[in-house]
Amino acid sequence: MTSAPISSTLPLTFLGPEGTFTESALLQVPGAGAMARIPSTNAAAALAKVRSGEAFAAMLPIENSIEGGVPATLDAISNGVELRILHEVVVPVSFVLLARAGVSLEDITAVGTHPHAWAQTRDWFGEHLPSASHVPANSTAAAAHALVAGTDAFQAAVCAPLVAQQTGLNVLAAGIEDNIGAVTRFVLVGQPGTLPEPTGADKTTLAIPLPEDHPGALMAILEQFASRGVNLSRIESRPTGEFLGHYTFSVDVDGHIRDARVADALRGLHRVSPNIRFLGSYPRADKQPPLIHSYNADAAFDEAATWVDTLL
Repeated sequence: MTSAPISSTLPLTFLGPEGTFTESALLQVPGAGAMARIPSTNAAAALAKVRSGEAFAAMLPIENSIEGGVPATLDAISNGVELRILHEVVVPVSFVLLARAGVSLEDITAVGTHPHAWAQTRDWFGEHLPSASHVPANSTAAAAHALVAGTDAFQAAVCAPLVAQQTGLNVLAAGIEDNIGAVTRFVLVGQPGTLPEPTGADKTTLAIPLPEDHPGALMAILEQFASRGVNLSRIESRPTGEFLGHYTFSVDVDGHIRDARVADALRGLHRVSPNIRFLGSYPRADKQPPLIHSYNADAAFDEAATWVDTLL
C-alpha cells in the first residue's frame, strides 16, 4: 500500500536553499512535485511556517546512518505547538567537492558545509586536505551558494551533485563520502489532523520526558514496549534545557497507533510519563513489516479484553 498523495493550496517548505538533499527528499513524496515549494534556513524556521499556517508541511532531515539523529530537527519537533510526521523518505547520500573557477585543491584552506556532511567526508579530507578547516553551514547547498555569492570564509564546499549542475561550480572531486551506501532519513511534518492509514509496515515517533531521575526510571518506559512486543528502531536522549540531567527520549517504534499493541503501549507510557508527545504514525520508507508474535497481534488483544469482560 502506497502513501496517498498530499495536496494543499499552501506551499511546502524544506531546509534550503534549492538543491539540497532535503528538497530531493521532498520531491519523492507523492503530490509534492505539483505544489509550490519555499526554502527555510533551519528546522525551527521551517516548522514555524507550518505552525503559523504559512506552509502546509516541512521536510527535514531527522536521522543519518552515520551520525545518528539530527538534534535540531528532533528538538524543533518535540517542543512548541504539537505537529505530526506524515511521511518519511530515505535518500542515499553522495558528496562532491565544489569550488569557483580557477581554484585547485592546493588553494583550499577552509571548506564550507553542513556538519553532518563534514562528518561523512572526514576521512577523505584527512587523506587529501588534512590542513583544511570546516566552516559550518545551514545546509550543503547553502555553502555552495555562498561560494557563488563570493564568500571569502572558505574556498570550497561539500554538497550534493545536483548543486554542481544548478550553480555551475567546478567539481574538484566526486564520491568523497567515507561510507559508500550512507543514507539520510527525512520526515515531512505537518499540522495534526487525519492520521495516515495503517499499511502493515508503519512507524510511530514519540517524545517521552523522563518525569524524574531515579533507579529504574528508564526501565519503566522501556518495559511498556517490551511487554507488548513493540520493537524500538531508534531511541536517543535529548536534554530539555531545564536543568542538568533532565532528558526527553526521542523514540521510533515499529507499528501504527491503530495497532492494538502500540495503542496499549501508549496507554502504559501515559501513566508513566503523562507529558508524552505523540509525533505521528506513518508508512515506513523501506516498507518492511515488523515481526509480530501471535500473542501480540490485534486479535490476541481483542480476545484478552473479551475474556476480562466476561469475568466482570
